[in-house]
Amino acid sequence: MVCDRCCFAVINILKSLGLQYSTVNLGEVDFANYYGDKLPNDSQKLLFDELDVLGFSVLSDKKSILIETIKISCLDYLKQMENPERENLSKHITNTIPLEYNYLSNIFSVVEGITIEQYFIRLRVEQVKEFLVYDELTTSEISFQLGYSSVAHLSAQFKKITGLTPGHFRLLKNEKLRSSLDKL
Repeated sequence: MVCDRCCFAVINILKSLGLQYSTVNLGEVDFANYYGDKLPNDSQKLLFDELDVLGFSVLSDKKSILIETIKISCLDYLKQMENPERENLSKHITNTIPLEYNYLSNIFSVVEGITIEQYFIRLRVEQVKEFLVYDELTTSEISFQLGYSSVAHLSAQFKKITGLTPGHFRLLKNEKLRSSLDKL
């Protein structure tokens, strides 16, 4: 789950299945102690099937959970980009996940095939694409909002990832050129 709409979709599934839960956060459902150590097998299968229909998968091994937690931390950091006093990405991640950054970075790179920084750049570029498609902000405003040092930096990074300049992408206004953040 990567957004509030994802949480809402999961809550609707839980309610439709009559499953009690304590909280639903990005990437996590807390059943508190409603079901002991584990959901009953029949309820678990129904839940997994319903989640699968929406394109969600359940993570059960520690490495997958750790990778998903890193991704959620990156999304959270992306939301703070306008704040000039924000901490750097690696510090933000280690504040979220109390493990050494080098360890987290190595696991992420092995599993995902890219570094955390490359993943974050892709997230940032997808956010730029969203702003360009909606056409409500200038490139300068987008640059500021996403914490780029300049419009030139944004443009160079955008072109390196997409092969297009932000201006050309804006002219295309093609939703098909965007990727969902959960697909990154």
